[in-house]
Amino acid sequence: MARQTSLRDPSLFLNRELNWLAFNERVFALAEDERVPLLERLKFLCISSTNLDEFFEIRVARLKHEIQVDTEIVGPDGMRPRQVLTQIGQRCSAFVEAQYRLLNEVLIPGLEQEGVRFLKRTSWSARQRAWVERYFQDEVLPVLSPMGIDPSHPFPRVVNKSLNFVVSLEGKDAFGRQSRMAVVPAPRSLPRLIQVPREVSGGAHDYVFLSSVIHAHVDELFAGMTVTGCYQFRITRNSELYVDEEEVEDLMIAVEDELYARNYGEAVRLEVADNCPMEVARFLLEQTDLTEADLYQVNGPVNLNRLMMIPADLERADLKYPGFMPAPPPVAMRQGDIFEAIGQKTVLLHHPYQSFFPVLEFIRQAAADPNVLAIKQTLYRSDPESPIPQALAEAARAGKEVTAVVELRARFDEAFNIAIANRLQDAGAHVLYGVMGHKTHAKMALVVRREAGGLKRYVHLSTGNYNPRTARLYTDFGLMTADEAITADAHRVFQQLTGLGKALKLKKLVQAPFHLHKRLLRLIRNEIKQVEAGGEGLIRAKMNQLTEPRLIRELYKASQAGVKVELVVRGICCLRPGVPGVSENIRVRSILGRFLEHSRVYYFHNAGEPKVYLASADWMQRNMFRRIEVAFPIEDEAQRARVIEEGLDVHFRDNLNAWELQADGSYRRVEAGEEEKIVVSQQSLLKSLTEA
Repeated sequence: MARQTSLRDPSLFLNRELNWLAFNERVFALAEDERVPLLERLKFLCISSTNLDEFFEIRVARLKHEIQVDTEIVGPDGMRPRQVLTQIGQRCSAFVEAQYRLLNEVLIPGLEQEGVRFLKRTSWSARQRAWVERYFQDEVLPVLSPMGIDPSHPFPRVVNKSLNFVVSLEGKDAFGRQSRMAVVPAPRSLPRLIQVPREVSGGAHDYVFLSSVIHAHVDELFAGMTVTGCYQFRITRNSELYVDEEEVEDLMIAVEDELYARNYGEAVRLEVADNCPMEVARFLLEQTDLTEADLYQVNGPVNLNRLMMIPADLERADLKYPGFMPAPPPVAMRQGDIFEAIGQKTVLLHHPYQSFFPVLEFIRQAAADPNVLAIKQTLYRSDPESPIPQALAEAARAGKEVTAVVELRARFDEAFNIAIANRLQDAGAHVLYGVMGHKTHAKMALVVRREAGGLKRYVHLSTGNYNPRTARLYTDFGLMTADEAITADAHRVFQQLTGLGKALKLKKLVQAPFHLHKRLLRLIRNEIKQVEAGGEGLIRAKMNQLTEPRLIRELYKASQAGVKVELVVRGICCLRPGVPGVSENIRVRSILGRFLEHSRVYYFHNAGEPKVYLASADWMQRNMFRRIEVAFPIEDEAQRARVIEEGLDVHFRDNLNAWELQADGSYRRVEAGEEEKIVVSQQSLLKSLTEA
């Protein structure tokens, strides 16, 4: 493309949905990678399946809705929803076929060699068959509710993503009815994988699928009739929550109502066993108002994610990533007053390589310390059983002023967050649900403490959530500080979240939706000015997604001016690098591996005096304009060097788990040269930080 190409040209923007599919294909590549331990490969296959479920529940559902109501939105890439859906169907059909081929031809045989077997119905021994028969009679049959389909029994409301069986029949029942079809829902209380006792199967890790158990005994559900076919199926439904915030009087009640409705939204995908006759498949499509373009025929369990119990429960260290112990916090934090330690020196943490203990202890000590007067915290994705909500509840019961901003609308964690909100309210805490029209995505915990010199504030700021479980799986940075300007800014942000009034001026923190987008544009333009003045321009950033059009165009302008732009974008990236005259100076990498890359790092060279921020925000429209986000500066020189090395540099040295985005929108996996030392960024950080 020529240099004069308009930066609004649709060809300069990659389609968001198709780029997301490319991300999930990279996840699946880890399942295909023979260098990854076998049970971890199975886990990545399950993750790719869960990701695809959510993609259909939210993104495909939204595209279908736009078409249905005739409000098709054309994005910066210029593609219409109908075009996108057509390409999604083509990509997903090939992807699903590859998933099941890997499962059946590689992973299941590999697991069998390691003594983990899935016993097929056609090969059960007499002893195994007898055990399955008893299991069916004792555990399965009592909770099944077969549903015949006739004029007085319409097609049942099948729950989103549930396992079901469509059964074709011949003959008449006791009432003389001659129904040709029935549906058997598998209750969610039943395990989808059932371990067979060793004394029955002869193996320590032998399993049968619930679908095989039901298939083997489906005749018993329709006495006196002939079963001519039994096929598993699953329906994926629109799972977006639709809450009209202008009409809602109680947001929690509205969200709870929508959670129930989510199970029965409009169907967007039908999965059936690949041996299901097209006549039966078309019957299911008609009942769900779907077309053959929405049909996926699979050779195996219709919900691959149910296999996650194998790597989760199986104690086979030889088939998993090596275990590790996160680096312990500084001695002062482990053995004494955590507030004294933070007061002496700001602490930078990098999870999961470094322990999450200081974060937990920060809240625990605040709850127990009689000198602490108030605790304010945002909770986006946590866990009702986490020590953090428990400590907040204890602090409230002890009479401390506890304010929790709980984001009820954190997608697919709404039920957890409602449980947390109820628990905290019962303990006497002030619970708020943020600001109407804006999700509270900032990660902040503020403690106010009475000390000899007066009241003093301490704050923890993070790129990730207050969840000890995901802190072992996601990479995130956190900062614990008593810096007066930063803590005062955090106080002002909480004021805006809990009260009313104009946007308050902040000294060091940068907040969305008020200032973050403008600040980023200004920082990018500053790099352009440096180059135009004969200096060096360098922008580096790490994030989960990059979709915001204006920021992308500004990065294109920076590249055209000669600014070097290096980006690590794990998931969706709508920017197209390497376009002649537009983005030759932009490089985009995606890192996937053992841990989910989740931290957000912004670096600007700034004429040799680097500005480095950590943040809760990706560079997306929603983060910039529809969420409460916070970016915080790293001012200590040594800590800034750590963030640059651990958050950026090491990922550009990775030559095993890195993918480079190409100008045509495809991703190329980086491979080490013959003489080149293999570098795995996450493994390098594990070694350097845990050993340190």
